[in-house]
Amino acid sequence: MTVLPTALDTNSPEYASNRAAMAEKLAELETEHAKALAGGGEKYVARHRGRGKLPARERIELLVDPDTPFLELSPLAAWGSDYAVGASLVTGIGVIEGVECLITANDPTVRGGASNPWTLKKALRANEIAFANRLPCVSLVESGGADLPSQKEIFIPGGALFRDITRLSAAQIPTVAVVFGNSTAGGAYVPGMSDHTVMIKEQSKVFLGGPPLVKMATGEESDDESLGGAEMHARTSGLADHFAVDEHDAIRQARRIVARLNWRKAHPDPGPAEPPKYDEDELLGIVPDDLKAPFDPREVIARLVDGSDFDAFKPLYGTSLVTGWARLHGYPVGILANAQGVLFSEESQKAAQFIQLANQRDIPLLFLHNTTGYMVGKEYEQGGIIKHGAMMINAVANSRVPHLSVLMGASYGAGHYGMCGRAYDPRFLFAWPSSKSAVMGPQQLAGVLSIVARASAAAKGQPYDDEADAGLRAMVEQQIEAESLPVFLSGRLYDDGVIDPRDTRTVLGMCLSAIHTAPVEGARGGFGVFRM
Repeated sequence: MTVLPTALDTNSPEYASNRAAMAEKLAELETEHAKALAGGGEKYVARHRGRGKLPARERIELLVDPDTPFLELSPLAAWGSDYAVGASLVTGIGVIEGVECLITANDPTVRGGASNPWTLKKALRANEIAFANRLPCVSLVESGGADLPSQKEIFIPGGALFRDITRLSAAQIPTVAVVFGNSTAGGAYVPGMSDHTVMIKEQSKVFLGGPPLVKMATGEESDDESLGGAEMHARTSGLADHFAVDEHDAIRQARRIVARLNWRKAHPDPGPAEPPKYDEDELLGIVPDDLKAPFDPREVIARLVDGSDFDAFKPLYGTSLVTGWARLHGYPVGILANAQGVLFSEESQKAAQFIQLANQRDIPLLFLHNTTGYMVGKEYEQGGIIKHGAMMINAVANSRVPHLSVLMGASYGAGHYGMCGRAYDPRFLFAWPSSKSAVMGPQQLAGVLSIVARASAAAKGQPYDDEADAGLRAMVEQQIEAESLPVFLSGRLYDDGVIDPRDTRTVLGMCLSAIHTAPVEGARGGFGVFRM
């Protein structure tokens, strides 16, 4: 075995400082996560319970197998917007009757579970994950439909939700809808288009138009039950495949549906895996609070992979990028991890070759980000940094093995793309609270704007206001710093969640297991032209 050694000194002042800074960030993150967990607040949660109903996360807890984890996705969606954190929807991956499923649940304590623009983005991301990884979908439905004041941002793109349900079914990926309350207007098509639908006696209400709308449109008098109740749909319309007497019975029936799917993973479970040799708790003290200070990503790798066993690829060439092979929870992975932040020509060429090898071997890739981007300067431009950086990005873009990305530190500029940022469709992308991502660092961006403005004034023969320049730089730095933070980016669904570093191995293990539900196959050729 090639066990990675460690040089981490957990008694050093640097480690203590790093750990303290990470602990502070984790506390702040917990505060933001609590907003999502609170739903619509105590008043609306109490009213919901008073109606004999369970909150969304309790429904999920009963749905998944006992003592199995639920990997919640995009919990901070809508953070920093006018809408509630979490976007009135819970999404994630859980195990039901031994089957890994993509689970979504409307949170009816937030504006009746109505969908806003961020709800739509979050739901579409969940469908994307289900489709790419061939995960059966279970939807726990209770929603009043679109949040009408924002309909202009929902109605047109919202049709993709129904398109996705039918495409999942056409791809032989099962879809199950359990209706806990209202599912009206466009929302009625969720149970209508799902493969299996469960409705609850005197609780489920599914109709295209409720009694007031029917009265306005046709003059017909009707009531909720005769128009769209569970018993009517079970006995008359045939929309309900299963009739439940209460929420617990509905969840039980949903579990039985999944148990009868005869669902099989494309790749078998690899079985028990050896844990890392080093304590995962030590991950809290590795990344410096100042992201300009380098750290050794091998210290992170040693606390993530099975047995801390890692076979380096080209360890003496392009040393600002660590590449190599390992196993994580028994699954093979190829790892690319930034060492000193900057990517040079050598690192770019090394990465392109490594990605091609992973595709030949059908091995998923894990990208661990800490990069300020590709190197600039006359020497590097003349040395071909553009074509070599393009080679790396070409390889990432056309790679067909699944990609996982974790933002540990900086992830700036085109380096974010070359390390498989959100635009390059990683199967899953998570961030640590220590990470930052933007077109460039705040000081660099503010400095560039200042240089351009100063040059413009000189070209016009105008005096330059240094005091105003200092104020502008400070304002720009503050803005870019705020927009680089992981909570801000997670609120816009640029990642699938901000996670505690100590949970990274578990999260990646769950993702790798989900990925192997679908066939894992690399590109056989099919890369673009590599400029040499």
